[in-house]
Amino acid sequence: MAKQQQNTAPGGFLSTVERVGNKLPDPAVLFIALLFIVWVLSWLLSYVSFDIIDPRSGEPIVIINQLTGSAFTTFLMGLVNNFVTFGPVGTVLVAMLGIGVAEHSGFITTAIRALLNVTAEWLLTPMVILVGIVSHSAVDAGYVLVIPLGGVIFYAAGRHPLAGIAAAFAGVSGGFSANFVPSALDPLLQGLTQGGARLLDPAIEVNTLNNYFFTTASSVLIVALGWWITDRIVEPRVRGTEIDGDAEDLPEVHDLKPEERRGLRWALITMVLGLVVLVLTLIPDASPWRDAGGNLATFSAPIMRSIVALIFFLFLLPGIVFGYVSGSFTSTKNIIEGMTHAMHSMAYYLVIMFFIAQFVVAFGASNLGTLLALEGAAGLKALGMPPAITIVGIILLTGFVNLFIGSASGKWGMLAPIFVPMLMSLGISPDLTQAAYRVGDSSTNIITPLMPYFPLVVVYCQRYVKNTGIGTLAAMMLPYSISFLTAWTIFLLIYYAIGLPLGFASSYTYP
Repeated sequence: MAKQQQNTAPGGFLSTVERVGNKLPDPAVLFIALLFIVWVLSWLLSYVSFDIIDPRSGEPIVIINQLTGSAFTTFLMGLVNNFVTFGPVGTVLVAMLGIGVAEHSGFITTAIRALLNVTAEWLLTPMVILVGIVSHSAVDAGYVLVIPLGGVIFYAAGRHPLAGIAAAFAGVSGGFSANFVPSALDPLLQGLTQGGARLLDPAIEVNTLNNYFFTTASSVLIVALGWWITDRIVEPRVRGTEIDGDAEDLPEVHDLKPEERRGLRWALITMVLGLVVLVLTLIPDASPWRDAGGNLATFSAPIMRSIVALIFFLFLLPGIVFGYVSGSFTSTKNIIEGMTHAMHSMAYYLVIMFFIAQFVVAFGASNLGTLLALEGAAGLKALGMPPAITIVGIILLTGFVNLFIGSASGKWGMLAPIFVPMLMSLGISPDLTQAAYRVGDSSTNIITPLMPYFPLVVVYCQRYVKNTGIGTLAAMMLPYSISFLTAWTIFLLIYYAIGLPLGFASSYTYP
């Protein structure tokens, strides 16, 4: 199968992207290399005098040599602490513990199947895309469940299965940052954004749901746009493609079993009751969820500091209820197994986070991040571009980098220490910079063969059309990518111009 995929890779631009991208090191190795580059640059530039003023001290900025004996021993002493106190590590792992139980019990997969099974045929396309968007809450569930089910559902409805796979892929990956359900992605990006912002302002705090309103509105845009592209462009284009897959190897859609229906019913009741209790406890003026001033949407409000814990319980409790009612759980051991399995899936993430944490600390301690941000800001100021044009530039640059670096955490871990403080120096908030990153990152996910799940989607297509290759899938997804990038960018600019809130405790300007 792998040999067939390689032989079918197209020529031209996509072939160049694949060839160049395959020569890049693994993201973890990339950050090791960046760490060494920081050390060497800090040594070289420590002998250079700069006129630019450090806003934190009011004095000319000085690069601190990280290869001196004292700096290097300080780095080694903090090696463990740098990792365990790195924001995205704990927040993402805690959220994944609850999500892992919901996934292991079958609650998430059953809910997705139930939703697709009861959807009217004319709403099939938007529902597949919407389910793909919501599936981000379970991290990889969209890639391993929703995308193949998209093909199955379309095939069963007499439509071309490749169009169903394309629609699902557009929702899962193209709409990666468009979601109205909080997920592990929110604390991951927030932690890296806050780390980058603190290179310039050590006291700044970034809310976990700082882009929530924007991503909620974006989900409507992605569903509507993906619906139109699927039905008007992609499906007519693939309609004449012969389905020659082996029928016995094609996946099937099964109705929910009685025990699954019963488990799903009680799990959803549990989730709704939990949300109702939360809302009722938020209402009183003396609510313990409010800060000292009686506000809910400030950084000091307990509700805002409990977002990750709430995500944990939002999936944990329904997952446990579903497991016991449906029979997939027979003892508390199954709950721990679900959490353990979730942690197994996070092993690679932890490896990347370890090296990102060391890079961010060294980058900040050397003052290279501040220098790069201030010099970049000075250059942008000299160009005299309005903030909107700067935001478009960030989106396009992120989309281009995404063609070569598929890891969301690795990419933002590299870009946040540069983009966030640079735009802060121009008066643009970390919240707006992160929103721009989300748009660029999501839009080109679906056309790069270097995205880890791209080859898997090719395999899904080959179940129906045997000669499907990387070029086939990329060409099929290109209309989504171009449309998402264009329309989503315009949407963010309009959103920004109107002044609608990006999320909780967020802003457009800094300070």
